[in-house]
Order: sequence, then structure tokens, then C-alpha cells
Amino acid sequence: MTAPRTVLLTGAAGRIGTMLRARLPRYGHRLRLFDARPVEGAPEAVTAELADGPALRAALRGADAVVHLAGIPLEASFEDILRANIEGTYHLYEAVRETGVRRVVSASSNHAVGFTPLPAAGEPPLAVGVPHRPDTFYGLSKCFGEDLASLYRDRHGIETVSLRIGACLPEPRSVRMLSLWLSPDDCGRLVHAALTAEDVGHTVAYGSSANTRLLWDLSTARALGYAPRDDSEVYAPAVLAAARGGPADGGTPGRPPVSGLLGGEFCGDEPPRRQRPD
Repeated sequence: MTAPRTVLLTGAAGRIGTMLRARLPRYGHRLRLFDARPVEGAPEAVTAELADGPALRAALRGADAVVHLAGIPLEASFEDILRANIEGTYHLYEAVRETGVRRVVSASSNHAVGFTPLPAAGEPPLAVGVPHRPDTFYGLSKCFGEDLASLYRDRHGIETVSLRIGACLPEPRSVRMLSLWLSPDDCGRLVHAALTAEDVGHTVAYGSSANTRLLWDLSTARALGYAPRDDSEVYAPAVLAAARGGPADGGTPGRPPVSGLLGGEFCGDEPPRRQRPD
């Protein structure tokens, strides 16, 4: 697939959307911006909900692909997640089908498999084929998104790369993020690869940098053409020093965090709602 000329970026005002607005044009992609909130510095952006079918279809017409980031990016009530993430993603795929767009790159999450036990030292990294085990309503919505993408591939021929994004931040903020961190520049590389790879069908791939403490398998992402360049280990001394108990809580490279589950604290009885589930 040649590099798309025009890409609709939903959730363009969000954290990852803002990162990609600065990076995807470097690869030759021309962005159309779509968000429920105004996009700062982009008066041409479409401000609308995904449920606004006419606005969404108008934004999609003539687009070569979609990067779908819109929705609630943190744990919330089921009612809110249902409206924004589950129904919103359905509205997107229906509009994609109606307008003839053939490629979607969709932001899934590690929280789709958050209750998956982490590999112990010497065990293989987590494969993308592990069963869905969401740790939050947010994670549940990402399971729905992956399965909806599979349905629209089989029924309508729409290709999707579902990226199970780790923690996409300028730098990792916790011991857990040392394993899951996706640098902003690597995020741009990953999304570009997902937009331009040939014959992806419906591909699920983990999204993180080439971290020394990596605990999942990046081979599917690399098969798309993704070549990560960054490593969270440069931040490890400061992160471990700030963590309670220091390195004992963080383990060592190749060892899982203390919870033993990919979702960490989000697997507790009351998962955090006031922070993004990275």
C-alpha cells in the first residue's frame, strides 16, 4: 500500500492525537482533524461527535485511511464508555464502510488483556494471540473495537491494524511503564507502518518502544515495518529511585512488576479513574 495522501485523525485534540499531528506529516501524510473538542491551532478541524453521522461522513469522503483515537482514554462509568468508545467506534466503522475508506489504524490498548499474567524470567514474551482479558470497562471497549474490526474485515473487506498501545508519553512515569513505554517518535513510526503495510487484513500488534524491560512480543508490529529506536532504560534509574521501595518494587530487566498481571493496579477491585490507563 502506498503512503496515503489523506488521513482522517479522530481524537486529534487528545494526547496521542497531538503527538501524531506533529509527526505523521513528516512521512508525507496529509491530515484531516476530527474531535469532539476544538483542536487548538487548527481552525479547519471538524468539531463533532462520532455519533454525528453527516459530519463524520463528510470528513471521511476522499480520505485514504483513518487513524482512530477518539473516545474516553481512561476508566469511566460503563454508560460513558458505552457511548463514547463502543457506540462511537461502531459509528466510525459504519461511516468508513459507507464512504469506501479501506484502511483503519485503531488505538486498542494493553488493557484489553490486562488480566493476563506476565511472563516470568526465561519465559517467552506475551504474544498478541492471548485471549481477551480486559481489566476495566475501558479495556472491555478495546476488546469490542478489536472484534468489530475483525467483523468489518470479514464482512466488508475493511483492513484494520489494532494497536495495543502501552504508555505513550514523553517519558515513563512508573516502574510498570518501563516495560510498556512507547515514545512519541516511536508512536509516529508505528502508526506510519500500520498505515502503509501491505495486506494487513485485521492485524493486532502491541505498541511500545524497544525497551530493555519489554514483556510482550513486538514481532507483529515489526512485520508491519515498524523499527522502534527508543528504550525506556535511560529513565530507569530515576523511575526506580522514585518508586516506593526502590528497585525491589520494580524488579530487574526481564522480570514482571509486583502485581504479576499486565494491567497492574488496574486489575484491583477499584481501578483508578482519575488517570489514563497506560
